[in-house]
Amino acid sequence: MSEEIKEIQWSIHTTHPEMAQAARASLSEVIDPEIGMNIIQLGLVRDIEIVDGIGRLKMILTTPFCPYGPAMIEMTKAKATEGLNMPVNIEMGMEMWDFSMMEDPSALDWGMYS
Repeated sequence: MSEEIKEIQWSIHTTHPEMAQAARASLSEVIDPEIGMNIIQLGLVRDIEIVDGIGRLKMILTTPFCPYGPAMIEMTKAKATEGLNMPVNIEMGMEMWDFSMMEDPSALDWGMYS
């Protein structure tokens, strides 16, 4: 029995709902090269809000020492800017990533992790 996909809700879902899908679509193009899934599927984008015409995106990495971290942060900033059609600042969250943050828990059935 597969679990239901839980789409992550950000602040812009409430404040700017017309922008949420475009941001999601654009950000889903950012792939974690080690895991092979995008940052939306992994739940790495923790929140997006708009303050004074500037996007603020809070994200985390799967591990604090991710060798692809700097490149993923730059790509996330570029894709968020594209999706929101405004300047975006990236804020790194301090919370530790775990599998429960993923949108699709059935992805745990890859057999890669036990």
